[in-house]
Amino acid sequence: MQFRTLGLYLSTVLVLFSACSEADKGETDKSVFRYNQPEALTSLDPAFARNQANIRAITQLYNGLVELDQELKTGPSIAKSWEVSEDGRSYMFHLRQDVFFHDSEVFKSGEGRRVTAYDFEYSFKRIIDPATASTGAWVFNDKVLTNASGTIADTAFLAVNDSTFKVYLNEPFIAFLEILTMPYAYVVPREAVEKYGKDFRENPVGTGPFMFKLWDEGNAIVMHRNPKYWKKDEQGQQLPYLDAVQISFITDKKSEFLTFMQGKLDYLSGIKEGSRDLILNNDGTLQEDFRNKFTVQKVPYLNTEYIGFQLDPANLKATNAALQDKRVRQALSYAINKKEMIAYFRNNMGIPGHAGMVPPSLPSFSDSLVTGYTYNPEKAVKLLQEAGYNAHKPLEMRLSTVAEHKELAEYMQKKWAEIGAIVQIDINQAPAHQETVDNGRAPFFMKSWLGDYPDAENYLALFYSKNFSPAGPNKTHFVNDKFDRLYEKAKLERDVKKRWAMYQQMDQIVMEEAPVIVLFYDEVIMLTQNNITGLEANPMNTLKLERVNKL
Repeated sequence: MQFRTLGLYLSTVLVLFSACSEADKGETDKSVFRYNQPEALTSLDPAFARNQANIRAITQLYNGLVELDQELKTGPSIAKSWEVSEDGRSYMFHLRQDVFFHDSEVFKSGEGRRVTAYDFEYSFKRIIDPATASTGAWVFNDKVLTNASGTIADTAFLAVNDSTFKVYLNEPFIAFLEILTMPYAYVVPREAVEKYGKDFRENPVGTGPFMFKLWDEGNAIVMHRNPKYWKKDEQGQQLPYLDAVQISFITDKKSEFLTFMQGKLDYLSGIKEGSRDLILNNDGTLQEDFRNKFTVQKVPYLNTEYIGFQLDPANLKATNAALQDKRVRQALSYAINKKEMIAYFRNNMGIPGHAGMVPPSLPSFSDSLVTGYTYNPEKAVKLLQEAGYNAHKPLEMRLSTVAEHKELAEYMQKKWAEIGAIVQIDINQAPAHQETVDNGRAPFFMKSWLGDYPDAENYLALFYSKNFSPAGPNKTHFVNDKFDRLYEKAKLERDVKKRWAMYQQMDQIVMEEAPVIVLFYDEVIMLTQNNITGLEANPMNTLKLERVNKL
């Protein structure tokens, strides 16, 4: 990373804000929020908000109909109110009339025009249009209204007038509002998409608190405050408070941490392996030397780390009968001391995965009604013996993972060896690992599932038989008729407690059949400089800067 280049861009930002308030004239950079994005950022187009890097930047530029609050509850955004039909198959949204797109050359006058329901109709249809090739088409496919041929109906998304927008579903889908909080459902102007085409990725025009200024790929992105943003705080002051946002792209995690420690970044998400021991004690608490240097927040994360078994041999190079025996899968889970693993290798960052796939940060979680696997090597040995494996016929498997998880994999390899299971570790590059797992060619693999929206259905969808990867999230190709019936019933259940009970039943089925080993539920740890206010950690690890201030 060329820090000199970053300095030039920051200088540019400071010049552009020379007209700031009197209080800022001496140190204009106090109103510039600086964060780093170590992972690749590929697009500023909501249609391609598939990873955290894209999502964090896109969130500053756009808005949707609805949004999540800090408690992950769905509330109004551009839609000031809405009604759901009695049968749960249609949603009517009433839009605010004071929301405008950013000023841009794509509009005749150069001034952003008002957002209407027709913009949402266009934006949603664009997501499902094959020509767009959006990675988010799944949020609407199989949910919104289809015609007799099975294709999405023209009337699935309907602008009734400028301020009324309707969405029609084939059948009720309880988590639909939560899905609409995702960046895929943000509104974009037709004029910008038609003018820029594929280059819309680097020429975004949204409605959000910040406006795009420049992007030098691999070096920096700069966004300026939107002076016409439609939101105000509780005292009537217009948001956002910040004058600009600057994103850098330091790929080396240690360099990123050092840059933060030097005060050149305002925010850091997560403490990576190379830096964890420097600032955290073994029990996860902050070391004394760092307690007053910056602010640390830690909350449960909507992320479950797991190991999967490929139960469908169709694409495997060689079949392994052990994969089809749930006693073997259960034994490998009992063999792992998850509490010890988190303490030794993660400084107690994370919660042992002793319950189901659904993480504790969701309200339907219950470790009393969903019981998973705690450390029990004696039981593990007994299960392997019952499955026909012993010293004369050892269990042999290969685990596919990435370099980031090498230490964890080697720890588990050791624990499995203690029960007589011989597991080889294959370290792959992340893209190759992803492709191999998605296409069913990895018999035994490490993965994680970061919730797309805050409902347990999103986690349980990994085990629904109609969701086989690569098109769907069921990477283990798990099939269970009882699970499927409960999943289909839960999607329609509007009574929240009854739905949670079905979620718990499904999660228990997954634990019993063991297509996965739940390792741990991750935690968000967020570091900010002490002069940053208004930035709160949340279970989805999102970055919303509209209410952030730099004192």
